Amino acid sequence: MDMLHRAAATEYPVPALYLNGQWVNGADRPTEPVLNPATGETLALLTHATTADLDAALQAAKAAFPAWRATAPAERSRILRAAATLLRERADHIARIMTLEQGKPVAEARLEILASADTYDWYAEEGRRNYGRIVPGRTLNQRLSVLHEPVGVCAAFTPWNFPAITPARKIAGALAAGCTLILKPAEETPNTGLELVRALHDAGLPAGVLNAVFGVPGNVSGYLLDSPDIAKFSFTGSTAVGKLLAAQAAKTLKRATMELGGHAPVIVCADANIEKAADMLVAGKFRNAGQVCISPTRFYIADSIYEDFLAAFVERVKKIKVGNGLEEGVTMGPMANPRRLDAMKRLVADAVQHGARVLAGGKPADDSGFFWEPTVLADIPETAALMNEEPFGPLALMNRVQSVDEAISRANRLPYGLAAYAFTQDSAVRTQLARQLQTGMLGINSLAVSMPEAPFGGVKESGWGSECGIEGLQAYCDVKLISED
Repeated sequence: MDMLHRAAATEYPVPALYLNGQWVNGADRPTEPVLNPATGETLALLTHATTADLDAALQAAKAAFPAWRATAPAERSRILRAAATLLRERADHIARIMTLEQGKPVAEARLEILASADTYDWYAEEGRRNYGRIVPGRTLNQRLSVLHEPVGVCAAFTPWNFPAITPARKIAGALAAGCTLILKPAEETPNTGLELVRALHDAGLPAGVLNAVFGVPGNVSGYLLDSPDIAKFSFTGSTAVGKLLAAQAAKTLKRATMELGGHAPVIVCADANIEKAADMLVAGKFRNAGQVCISPTRFYIADSIYEDFLAAFVERVKKIKVGNGLEEGVTMGPMANPRRLDAMKRLVADAVQHGARVLAGGKPADDSGFFWEPTVLADIPETAALMNEEPFGPLALMNRVQSVDEAISRANRLPYGLAAYAFTQDSAVRTQLARQLQTGMLGINSLAVSMPEAPFGGVKESGWGSECGIEGLQAYCDVKLISED
């Protein structure tokens, strides 16, 4: 083991459960290894919650709810803002933890921690503005008022690709609204989520308001969603799993917010600035090794600029440095696990069999970790699996189109509708894209579709509801009408 790996091993904490304000570990509970995707080495053993632990989390959250609901929004705000300050102070430390367990370059990880702090801050302030309203009555004596009240005890299930910002949205939204929460971070990346919890613990969050558990995902989600004490759940993950959770939750009519799979189209029009678009799209496509639900993936490029855009794009892709995210100069880390490598091999082989051209990459990048080369494929038929199945990896899929209408039709072809992007200077085309693309979020000459103050969510099979923005706070609230005469 070299010095870099030895230093990494010593700075990775042993992850624990967080139950009713206490850190809980050991005691013959089941465990699983947490792996470093850059090396394949075990970082620590993760404790799984027992049924008794899940019951303890449910009881703690249920017991804490009345007092937290009654806590003044200004006090909830104070705690969230104090936690945001702690996250910023600890950003370097948490970023290294994230890189160890998730793989993304440490500079990228640090930005995610800072974005999580911004999310805590934004919800801290928006929670103070969770206004109801007065509705004019039918008579002068009638008074109609609308209140927004916390829905109750909630559960949240988060993925490994963004182990800080995704839990931050769910934690901050629930707590700002006055709900209590049981969080299950991803087992592959436990400590990043726990650091978000730790910041709130150290900021003075009352015991039981937030709890964190781990285990076999289906077992934990199944047990919590069967509980009558859970009023709402929030899930970020695949469409297939989202459908299973929704079906289970429907038995007790639990409310849900779900951000599910995507296969984001990119329309590059004939009048696009090729150099600027290529700069932006290469950075966005290969961020987090393409393991991003809103990653630009299906490129539909105007025929007149097709070859020029491919050349500009590939030139930039070949400058990406792949390696351990702790090493200086690395701009793309490994895939999260061996399953993702197997998926890349299968999808690329199928695309080539269907006639696709490989312009860059196309194979594993390293034998010691879970690395895949940044890959560009061109001229992929719509019948190839890649054009229908979210790759969730560093694969950019290039196809030419003859018109904007054709591009929109092909972009809307799939049941996904999370994010879409377009590059054009034509105001009439912008309006057409805004009206006709079936998507929850659209970036025009921009990839910036994720920020605390704006709703983040999809349509069709890409999700229910939104996180962030005023919509994200209201998702944790019941609406009550009071009619007085």
